[in-house]
Amino acid sequence: MRGAVEGLHARAPEQSARSRFAPWQLALICAVLAVLLAALLVEPLGVVRFVSYLLVVLFVPVIAIRLLALCDLAFGRHSPAEHRHARIPDADLPIYTVLVALYREAKVLPALVESLTKLDYPAAKLDLKLVLEASDADTIAAASTLILPGNVEIVVVPDCEPRTKPKALNYALPMARGEYRVIFDAEDRPERDQLRKALAAFRDGPPNLACVQGRLNLYNARENWLTRHFTIEYTALFDGLLPALDRMGLPFPLGGTSNHFRISALRWLCAWDPFNVTEDADLGTRLARHGYMCGTIDSTTYEEAPIRFPVWLRQRTRWLKGYIQTWLVHMRRPLRLWWELGPAGFLAFQVMVGGTVLSALVHPWFYALLAFDLVTASFGTVPEGALGVLLWTMACTSLVLGYAVGLGTGLIAIRRRGYAFLMREVPLMPIYWLLVSVAAYRALAQFITAPFKWEKTEHGLSPSRAAGLSSIV
Repeated sequence: MRGAVEGLHARAPEQSARSRFAPWQLALICAVLAVLLAALLVEPLGVVRFVSYLLVVLFVPVIAIRLLALCDLAFGRHSPAEHRHARIPDADLPIYTVLVALYREAKVLPALVESLTKLDYPAAKLDLKLVLEASDADTIAAASTLILPGNVEIVVVPDCEPRTKPKALNYALPMARGEYRVIFDAEDRPERDQLRKALAAFRDGPPNLACVQGRLNLYNARENWLTRHFTIEYTALFDGLLPALDRMGLPFPLGGTSNHFRISALRWLCAWDPFNVTEDADLGTRLARHGYMCGTIDSTTYEEAPIRFPVWLRQRTRWLKGYIQTWLVHMRRPLRLWWELGPAGFLAFQVMVGGTVLSALVHPWFYALLAFDLVTASFGTVPEGALGVLLWTMACTSLVLGYAVGLGTGLIAIRRRGYAFLMREVPLMPIYWLLVSVAAYRALAQFITAPFKWEKTEHGLSPSRAAGLSSIV
């Protein structure tokens, strides 16, 4: 347990989220806030305009990378046929460890075990570990009543702080028997051949390929407005943006499940940061910083989208809080990060991690400024001076391109996956993005007051759970 909690911090404290800020980061944040507050008291409108134009400049690289990804998705040649691999004989397959961290998941446990046992992999070479928390008596009791196959082992994690999923995974990692390891969540339904596809990708890839990310999607997409937009978001990210970044050779944050690792690389990096609540986004960056590569595979794991806004809000708050942690941790030494990732990798990190949080925080302010301009009849007024005209032009271009790229990526991705029933929802995505902004401000507040709080996502609420994959057809 000491290794699970303290391993990363003891070896590389500058890469652990146990401390929220580097001293210089805290000093800079306080100084910037003080200057902004003083300036707002003197010239509030001018400061708002200046900050708005500054944000426009910051969002140019964000839009540029997403535009490249959209072009790759729209015009690139990457059909599923080119990813097919020869089937590896069972006798040549290595032992593969599957880790599933569970907490308050008694309802979905039987379906999970059934799904894992259907994986197309020899049972004798499949090392299944259900990682339970000692404080979770209900799930432990439910697991004890099941007749589990002989290759399923229950690992009970002693109760201690921080009570996070990465700590539980760290605790179970030394017990893994396989050369490769994949993490699934309680409600996951991976395609049967996913382990074979991941293994083929490792064998065909370079020696420093440490992780391949499966595609995530939702089996209850038709449930309600929230699940439909969640599905568009997931499809755009895992079918569009991440594969495009992979093809461009850029680092990207991993998803929370269906990532397959070489266990040797995990152990070398002290695995997950138990103090980071979006642990795989952080791990993807650490892998890149140490010279490893991450890739994607064309195999889908279907999950359950939250069907209630409070459940969705808690989940999204945790994700964005983890992105804040990840950005601050890796920006403690920006020049070293630049040197380790290279200019393109450094920019990709800023876009995918910092840009995700910043765009969510800024999005509602655009509507506030638009409303102000409409009320004061100044909408569309071009500022005086060459610099003012340039910034105004950049702002308008960024606005149009930003929305076009976001909506276009979602549209192309869902069309390629065959989700025609989601087409009419794409124009309403800006409303969904406002909900993400609510979660971003909640994440910022929680980062200050409770940085290591793990808000559990409740599963098994969707009526489509019993219908399974048929609910998306």
